[in-house]
Amino acid sequence: MVAGIVAGLGGAAALGRILNAQVHDAIRVWNPLVYSCVAALVAATALAAVWLPARRATRIDPTVTLRHE
Repeated sequence: MVAGIVAGLGGAAALGRILNAQVHDAIRVWNPLVYSCVAALVAATALAAVWLPARRATRIDPTVTLRHE
């Protein structure tokens, strides 16, 4: 997860520079607040996507699951 966030931040910084060249310095390329908020949002979404199904799976009795197979 951390590797994906780091790669995404690097890609966003690179694309931000390209976009900055296209719009003739009308935007700021590096805004640490925006980058950190987006990284935190992506991390929270990934954590919820993993944690919620895992929590639901722990509530199922293994013997019941094995009987249905």
